[in-house]
Amino acid sequence: MRAYRKTSPDADATVMQIDMPAPGPGQIRVKIAACGLNFADLLMLKGQYQDTPATPFTLGMEVAGTVDALGEGVTGPAIGTPVAVFGGSGGLAEYGCFDAVRAVPLPDAMPMTDAAAFLIAYGTSHLALDHRARMQPGETLLVLGAAGGVGLTAVEIGKLMGATVIACARGADKLEAARHAGADHLIDAKTEDLRAVVKSLGGADVVYDPVGGEQWQAAFRACKPEARLLPIGFASGEVPQIPANHLLVKNLSVLGVYWGGYMKFCPEAVTNSLRVLLDWYAEGRLRPHVSHVLPLERVAEGLELLRSRASTGKVVITI
Repeated sequence: MRAYRKTSPDADATVMQIDMPAPGPGQIRVKIAACGLNFADLLMLKGQYQDTPATPFTLGMEVAGTVDALGEGVTGPAIGTPVAVFGGSGGLAEYGCFDAVRAVPLPDAMPMTDAAAFLIAYGTSHLALDHRARMQPGETLLVLGAAGGVGLTAVEIGKLMGATVIACARGADKLEAARHAGADHLIDAKTEDLRAVVKSLGGADVVYDPVGGEQWQAAFRACKPEARLLPIGFASGEVPQIPANHLLVKNLSVLGVYWGGYMKFCPEAVTNSLRVLLDWYAEGRLRPHVSHVLPLERVAEGLELLRSRASTGKVVITI
């Protein structure tokens, strides 16, 4: 079968032929239809992600497809069931084997491209805003990187949870995507003073930040007392340093969010969150934004879209 593999720490990843895997105990094999790309894939290529597998490995963190075979001790999902799976790796291939407990059966008529764009982005945003920040209706949510894969979902979920949403992104096209997702106020990170605009709107109760760097610093200074800040990632390449004395003076809380980590120590938090999200999808309240759909042979192009921040929403690879 074809797979996008990294064979050694110094080698470039490429599409190659490898043997089809067989499911082990507790696993299912999925015939993969689509795989969502994530910023973490770029970090894995550099060996900088916290859960980078040892080489050789196949990239691709989240997939959608059809159950093709069951390993020992597995009773479901049944063969033929359409599922989405957060596997952490192994998704950019024609087939993949994953722990059965990670598979989520899909709602009727959910396209595979939507499903492949769903788990990490929506799961991260909902867990962050609901489980970690305990955001309440009427609060003000500031979303940085608001046109990216997770940023757009934070805008969408924030509105569903009753927040006033301030979206920050770069350029008119990206701001339009955030407005379409439900943002109440828009800030162009290229031309506007983030701190000044947020403060003019009364400040932020919750900050959702997949960017880091200068935007984090500006948002930090635009918080209301008792605000909660959620570091999601560092797409800017700069991990911000947090002055504890400022936390003290304004009674701020910084709440780290690593969605994949919950699969290891509190999987029920993820399961409960995804159940809510898939219900919202089935009700027509969520619609994943996929800006690019590319074939497996163009994975490198898709990753470059993420690296250059040229995409809005998600980039999905079809197999």
